Amino acid sequence: MAFKPLHDRVLVRRVESDEKTKGGLIIPDSAKEKPAEGVVVACGDGARKDSGELISMAVKAGDRILFGKWSGTEVSIDGEELLIMKESDILGVTEAA
Repeated sequence: MAFKPLHDRVLVRRVESDEKTKGGLIIPDSAKEKPAEGVVVACGDGARKDSGELISMAVKAGDRILFGKWSGTEVSIDGEELLIMKESDILGVTEAA
């Protein structure tokens, strides 16, 4: 993929949710909510302070993140549906236990 976000923007691939509940019920497509979890595909260099100093990004490509339900702008790159959002829209990074 030949796309690099600018400044403090992040390119995110949504993580698909489970199609069954813990109890074994199958969730139909019409009842599924879009997940607020994804994987960072690419990051910009970071924001700049008024003095021109670069503020580095807190996330990197490959991080699994949580973001707000209405965060980001949906785009299609190379036939894949992705999100572009500002780093400030990211709520946190999930870590494997």
